[in-house]
Amino acid sequence: MNEFLAYTFVGLLYGSAYAIAASGIVLTYTTTRVFNIGQGAVSMLMAYIYWQLKVSEGLPTWLALVLVLFVIAPAIGLLIERVAARNLGNAPVSVSLVVTIGLLVIFFGAAQNFWSPTVGRSVDQFFPKDYVTIGTFRLSYHQGITIILAGVIAAGLYLLLNRTRIGTAMRAAVDNRELLGLFGGAPERVAMLSWALGSSLSGLAGVLLVSQVGLDYYTLTFLVIDAFAAAVIGRLQSLPMTFLGAMLIGLGQGYIPYLPQWDLLTGIRDALPTIVLFVALIFLRPVQLRVGQIKGVLAAPVPTTVRTGVFGVLAVAGVIYLMADYGQTNQLRVGLAMAYGLVILSLVLLTGYGGFVSMAPFAFMGIGAAVVCKLQTHNPLILLVAVVVCGLAGALVALPVLRLTGLYLALATFAFAELMDKLVFQTNALFGFNGSLNAKRPYIFGFHFTSYGPFVTMMAVVFVLIAAGLLVVRRGPIGRILIAMRDSQIASSTLGLNQRWFRVGLFAASAAIAGLGGAFFAELQGHASATQFPPLKGLVLLLVAVIFGVTSMTGAFVGGIAYMLLDNLPAIYPGVEWLQSVEFLFIGGGAVLIARDPNGLTNFMFTGSRWVIARIPGLANLTVRAQPLSLRKEPEQQAVSHGAA
Repeated sequence: MNEFLAYTFVGLLYGSAYAIAASGIVLTYTTTRVFNIGQGAVSMLMAYIYWQLKVSEGLPTWLALVLVLFVIAPAIGLLIERVAARNLGNAPVSVSLVVTIGLLVIFFGAAQNFWSPTVGRSVDQFFPKDYVTIGTFRLSYHQGITIILAGVIAAGLYLLLNRTRIGTAMRAAVDNRELLGLFGGAPERVAMLSWALGSSLSGLAGVLLVSQVGLDYYTLTFLVIDAFAAAVIGRLQSLPMTFLGAMLIGLGQGYIPYLPQWDLLTGIRDALPTIVLFVALIFLRPVQLRVGQIKGVLAAPVPTTVRTGVFGVLAVAGVIYLMADYGQTNQLRVGLAMAYGLVILSLVLLTGYGGFVSMAPFAFMGIGAAVVCKLQTHNPLILLVAVVVCGLAGALVALPVLRLTGLYLALATFAFAELMDKLVFQTNALFGFNGSLNAKRPYIFGFHFTSYGPFVTMMAVVFVLIAAGLLVVRRGPIGRILIAMRDSQIASSTLGLNQRWFRVGLFAASAAIAGLGGAFFAELQGHASATQFPPLKGLVLLLVAVIFGVTSMTGAFVGGIAYMLLDNLPAIYPGVEWLQSVEFLFIGGGAVLIARDPNGLTNFMFTGSRWVIARIPGLANLTVRAQPLSLRKEPEQQAVSHGAA
């Protein structure tokens, strides 16, 4: 009985922390229509600041709590609202997700920059020596305070939103900000208050959990992200259902160790919130499509076939030149850039053309790598097998969530990435926990790719061929259907387009391309491991795609190179510890600044190249054909909907 009570209160402790964090998510979403993916990173950052004030600076516990929860956390929430999240609720879901993912990455990098990961840190519980005896079980004051706070906060937020004038104003700001302003409300102040409260609740969850799980960037961030499942159970609206869902998830995690100690059950305990999230999304009532204006996307023109060929040849020639002059280490890095570029190409098809945000690019990359590692053959058909397996995996992910759109669909891909990381990749059937598998390079027409140079050149050729193929698709009827679905799903439905099965095919094709990148990744290195495909790296790669242009092939090529360079900065410049956080700070900041432009930095490259080519005699025929303005809105919101280079 004592053991059962121990598991029960451990479950209630985690459930209470989930409830507090999920309440902040629901509050922010209900009042601003922005789902804050970065909520977990805010909790992690506040936990580190709490340690800094209490342990490092020696402040009293009560003063450290006041500064963190009532000064620093609200200030960060206000800063987020003013700098990154203002009017984000009216932007496309893809934009709001990218911005909040960027915030997550920024905070992750900031924590690594200020607090070295090589230094061990710990924080004591509140009242560490005090406890309450229940039978033979001792419930610590810290656990009791956490459980009580969860209920008080849930009840308080419910009363705030439904029984107060400020709560009414918060809900009204979502429905019609302009109308609220006409009635004397202050929509901007309401949004600032929502973000301040949401940030404080995230900080509270982090402070309550840090003494239980320790100070670790990844653990704290993704433990609070587990609260997404509770928020989805409440449909991002109902605080009582969110509280109930959080408690059930926490109790489920607490009771799993009470069962037989099987390896499968141990993995399920860690992945239980993600499993609940995926199942809740599957059985969620479908979201009704809203009839409104067609939203076009200002995109770069589709290049001519001649220009596509010229740039493809130049790209392959550049790789061949690098292979001739660089050492093996740098040749390996160029190959990694090509593999990452292929994965970004999968996002160009799915996100840039189709408008669907995937947070699982590295999951499909890992599947492709696992296939070539497990089969271990020199037969070149192994690459085709990896492509087919990943395509089927993409279709299987899309099938259960056919009814979902926008945010819910993106969360489903995130849940899939988490499940692959926790339940599949780390099992003994694949890579194993902290293990790795070897991979063999293919023999093609009797040629053995024993060195990096020829193999990387082949990867570059494959990249160019797939990019050219995607441009052919974009120019054809399938491409026009993709753009129509991206711009207006309701308009596409009225035209009789079967969007559901078209979406399945789109996910399958995107996953197949990412899987090919993963297969090349494993064969290039000669091995692969589960630690190379964590969900966080997939989120970072998505941000890189957005920064350099998720609608363009050039963006994929340059983005693959940029991601490789940033990911290898510590190896390129060994001994410079702060470089480990530069990747997160640069990528997160860039995504927040440029997320509203789907063409990214390549848009400036296109503009500059057209200006130069137009002024060089004999190159005028290489200029791109201007596309017509296919969609128009009001003069102040005019947009162009056409393909990307």
